[in-house]
Amino acid sequence: MPTPANPNINLNLVLDQVAKDKGIERSVLIATLEDAMTTAAKKHFGQERNLEAKYDPEKGVVELFQAITVVETITDPIQAVNQISLDEAHKKGMEVEPGDELVFQIFYRDEDAAEAKAQDDQYGDILRLKTFRRGFGRIAAQTAKQVILQRTRDAERENVFNEYKDRRNEIVTGIARRFERGNIIVDLGRAEAVLPVREQVPRETYRAGDRVQAYVLDVLRESKGPQIVLSRASVNLLTKLFEMEVPEIAEGIVVIEAAAREPGGRAKIAVSSRDSDVDPVGACVGMKGSRVQAVVQELRGEKIDIVPYDEDPARFVCAALAPAEVSRVIIDEANHAMELIVPDDQLSLAIGRRGQNVRLAAQLTGWKLDINSESRVREMREFANRSLGALPGVNEMLVETLYAHGFRQAKDIAEANPEMLGQIPGMDPSRIPAMQEEARKQMSLDAAELSRMEREREQARQAEARRHPDELSQTERLARVRGMGEKTIEQLGLAGYKTVEDLANEKDLAKLGDVPGVGIKKARQLKSAAENYLVEEAKLRTELNAERGASSSAAQPAGA
Repeated sequence: MPTPANPNINLNLVLDQVAKDKGIERSVLIATLEDAMTTAAKKHFGQERNLEAKYDPEKGVVELFQAITVVETITDPIQAVNQISLDEAHKKGMEVEPGDELVFQIFYRDEDAAEAKAQDDQYGDILRLKTFRRGFGRIAAQTAKQVILQRTRDAERENVFNEYKDRRNEIVTGIARRFERGNIIVDLGRAEAVLPVREQVPRETYRAGDRVQAYVLDVLRESKGPQIVLSRASVNLLTKLFEMEVPEIAEGIVVIEAAAREPGGRAKIAVSSRDSDVDPVGACVGMKGSRVQAVVQELRGEKIDIVPYDEDPARFVCAALAPAEVSRVIIDEANHAMELIVPDDQLSLAIGRRGQNVRLAAQLTGWKLDINSESRVREMREFANRSLGALPGVNEMLVETLYAHGFRQAKDIAEANPEMLGQIPGMDPSRIPAMQEEARKQMSLDAAELSRMEREREQARQAEARRHPDELSQTERLARVRGMGEKTIEQLGLAGYKTVEDLANEKDLAKLGDVPGVGIKKARQLKSAAENYLVEEAKLRTELNAERGASSSAAQPAGA
């Protein structure tokens, strides 16, 4: 782009080219140029001067003018440069009256030197610009250059902002260029974006030159230019990737009803179909898992569960907890909570590693979830019978009623609102104070009992976990494989997979998925879990055999 470095340059060419290349209105450029030139002139000639810059399109230059007002007598010394007395004007041969305004052009360009000299000879004592005029031509040229460059930069920033403000909530692809305090600066071609530390996935690392695909979280208008904020951790990145990979979602046939994600670990999406002939889960999985694998690959191995959406919240929650199986569901509409009861061997699977599975299911469904095993529920019920039954006036029928209303021990009675207790069927309001007093005494006994039960459970868990593998039946070994339930064990047994080794050694995943009817995805999970179990089992067997050997040696008498 040509720049007005020479004070005598014709600006028309510059303005036309900038307007064309940068998409800036020519009138906007001219107005900005005039304002900047007026400011520069006042700074050079004096802020008190009544100066105005006007662009002459025929000459392609910015002309400068000063207005001087005719007054009877000059009384304000500050305004003297902007005024001329009536007597002085008449001496100059001007036919004017008080209040008239005289406009003088200030010639500052080198090529106007003759006009400047003639003006100084005739009106120099009025304008008083002989010394100030020199040097302003270079200042004017520099000002024009700065204005056009700055306006160009502003226009480029505005164009980038306008381009990307409508791309908020979309996915963009760029190249990692540099790193600033942990943030990744991504080159998008026309602009640079930032991937903040908080929006990065902890397990992902990038080097300069790496491709980065991310979700446009926000586009901010900043003084230094628009800031495009990207995210790799947003749950919206997950849903947008599925929209890209699954045509049925893009067309609106399959709808993502909800999504939950723990970046870098696991994610769940719930899908439904607007067409009864289209299986929403199958559409998202794709032929041989091609579609979901494309998303998993982009998220660098993040596991994704695709579950069918159901308007029945109980069924939806059960699907969200997959692959765990749920025995019973107790719904608390008032608190928007559910208690889920699962078989004992499904408890750890339902909860997931560090609670991840149930946490994601709760986020996906929007319900508060509390998971208990069947044996734990029986234990809680027995404890409730003992704790609540010990209170005065509480018979077996009232225990049933209290348990149904969510009271599990004496502590719940002691801390309850008396008015609420009085509304429970079978409760005598006159006996509530005495009952709550006795419940407060029972609390300490219950705490000791609960502590003892927890110790026994922990001891039983440790003993069960350290049972020698050779003492376990094949069914018990299968039950210890992650993701295995009674129903799955039965399905596998009927298909000929009766041992952990049968699962681990099966090389045909399609057969393992189709014959028992568990599906290719579950088959892959079970095979991997069986292989891991055999490794851990071998370690445990070696450790227990060593302990038994040491115990046997210690038990032999000395010298035997």
